Amino acid sequence: MPLPRSIKDVVENESEYGNLFSKEDPEKLFIDLREIGHGNFGAVYYGRNSETNEIVAIKKMSAGKKQNVETWQDILNEIRFLRELNHRHCIAYRGCYLKEYTTWLVMEYCLGSAADLIEVHKKPLTEGEIATIVCDTLSALDYLHSMHRIHRDIKAGNILLTEDAIVKLADFGSASFTSPANSFVGTPYWIAPEVILAMENGQYDGKVDIWSLGITCIELAERKPPLFNMNPMSALYHIAQNDPPTLMMKNENQPTNPSYTNDFISFIAVCLQKNPNNRPTANELRETSFIKSNSNREILIDLIRRTQEAVKEFDNIRYRRMKKVLMENEEQNTSNTHISHTNDFINIDIDSSSNTQNDILDDPTLDDDDDTQSVDFLSRSNGMQPNDDDESLNSSRSSLQQPPSAIFKGVVLTKPISTISQPINNPIYAGMPANINNVNRCFSGADTTSASNINQSSSLQSNNNESNVQMRNN
Repeated sequence: MPLPRSIKDVVENESEYGNLFSKEDPEKLFIDLREIGHGNFGAVYYGRNSETNEIVAIKKMSAGKKQNVETWQDILNEIRFLRELNHRHCIAYRGCYLKEYTTWLVMEYCLGSAADLIEVHKKPLTEGEIATIVCDTLSALDYLHSMHRIHRDIKAGNILLTEDAIVKLADFGSASFTSPANSFVGTPYWIAPEVILAMENGQYDGKVDIWSLGITCIELAERKPPLFNMNPMSALYHIAQNDPPTLMMKNENQPTNPSYTNDFISFIAVCLQKNPNNRPTANELRETSFIKSNSNREILIDLIRRTQEAVKEFDNIRYRRMKKVLMENEEQNTSNTHISHTNDFINIDIDSSSNTQNDILDDPTLDDDDDTQSVDFLSRSNGMQPNDDDESLNSSRSSLQQPPSAIFKGVVLTKPISTISQPINNPIYAGMPANINNVNRCFSGADTTSASNINQSSSLQSNNNESNVQMRNN
C-alpha cells in the first residue's frame, strides 16, 4: 500500500531524511505491543525488540488523517533532532521505521515523569527531590544550549526517570535546531514571556528553557504551575504583561502551605527574571547553592522505590475489590456473565441489570478527599495480583486474565485538551501534567506500561486549563 502523497513526497524529495528510516518491518521486529498513551499526533506503545529483548517506547504517527506536508516535515524534524542527541540525560533514540501509513519512532523506555510522581503521592516533592531532578535537567539543557538548540517545552511531564534514578529530558517535538528563534511554540503556563512576544519583538534563545524550568520548580513544589486556574489565553496575556510568579508563601489564609528555604526561593527568582539577559545559563544554575546543597541521587532512588510500593499497594486494593464483585456476580448468575479483558482495561459484560462495572469504578474505598477520581490511575493497572490462596475464585481468575504484574514503569503520554493554531505539537512522551488515569501504566508499569496521558477529569487539569501552542513564523 503506497504512503500518502504528503509524507511520501517529503521522504523521497528530501535526501537528508531519506536515510532516517530503517528498512526492517517494525511489526516483525517489535512484539508485545500495548498502547500506553495517545495524543493528537498518534499513540505511544510499550514494546519489546524481538532480537535484543530490549523494552522500548514506540511513538506511532499515522499519515492516514490528511496531515499536510508541513506537519510531516515537523515529524521528520523531530526524528532528526532526537537522532542527533547523545547525552546521559536526554531520552535515547533507538530507530525509526515506516509501515504503510505510519511512522514508528522508537526510543528507550523510562519509568514515568516527574509529573507522575506528584500525582501518585498526592503531594508536592521535597526540595531535595526537586533539586536532584532539576540538576540532571540542567545538565541536559546545558548540552542542548551548547549546540545552539532550544527545547521550548520544559515541564514536569517532559522530565522522565529511569529505574536507576537517572533523569531523562524528553519530548523534542517543539525543539528548535537554531538559536535564536522566533516561532511561537510551547505550552501555556510554562511558556516564557519573550516567546509570547516573539512575533512582535523579534527573537529569543535558550533562556526560554530557563524560565520554563523555574515554572517547573513551582509545579513540583505546589503540584501545579502558576496561573493554572486561568484559561490558556488569559494565562499567556498575564505572563507577557505582569511580574513573574513566585512560590506561594505560608500566611494566615494558607496555614498549611510549607515554608521554603531562601536557596530555593532565590533559585526560582533568578530563573524567572522577566529580562532573559538577567537569567543565568544552565551551567551557572548547576553551581547555585540550592542545587549543590540539596541534590542527592539517593533521595531520588528512595522516591522511586516508594512510588513503586504505593502503586503496588493500590493495585492490591483494586484487585481485592474486583475479586469481591466477581464472586458476588458469579453467585448471582454465572452462566450470564462474560468477562473480557483487553490490555488497557477490564470490561465486564452482564446480561442482567447489575451495575458491576460501575460498582468497581465507583468504589468508595477508592475515593480521595483531594482530587476527583484521584486513584483511578489503577483502574487500568497492570499490577492486580491476588494476595491470598482463595481457590474459590480460580475460574474467575482465569477469566480475568490479569496482565503481567506492574512495577512503576512507563512514560505516561499526555493527550492535549485542545491545540492552539497549527501545526500540532508532537510531544514524545508527555504534553501536559500527568493524569492519574494513566499514571498506573507508568508507575505500575511492568511488562505493559506507559507514558503520560491526560484525562479531562484530572485534578491538575480541566477542559479549559491547558493547550499546546505552536505558531510558526519561519
